[in-house]
Amino acid sequence: MVSKTIYLAASLLAILSVIAIGVSTSTDNSIFAQGDKVQASIVPGASTLTDDAYSPNPIEITVGQTVVWTNDDTVFHTVTSGSLGASDAGKLFDSGLAGPTALTSKGKTFEHKFDNAGDFPYFCTLHPAMVGTVAVK
Repeated sequence: MVSKTIYLAASLLAILSVIAIGVSTSTDNSIFAQGDKVQASIVPGASTLTDDAYSPNPIEITVGQTVVWTNDDTVFHTVTSGSLGASDAGKLFDSGLAGPTALTSKGKTFEHKFDNAGDFPYFCTLHPAMVGTVAVK
């Protein structure tokens, strides 16, 4: 019985060591997505924030990936492409103020697939100081 316990403890220690080595040797600190869908958050208290209202910011993805923004705040927000007052604001993507994609409450999501490379700024139409960027490579 003691040898089984020692074996399990040694196995667990070996697994944790491998994980720790993998984490400590990583030199890439960017938030570069690996799946088809990349998660982003509208953070709690976002309406009083600026470029840290969306997390991560910037969101770094590759062409063809989809960003899924989740409203983790208790306040209504939008995810609207472009910049406040720009003629193309909301043309590429916009979660909107009504309908099924509207981020009206905590837990609601909005997603957009990026088919072209470039830097895509976005903001909240209700709280224009909230800004973010999606960097597509």
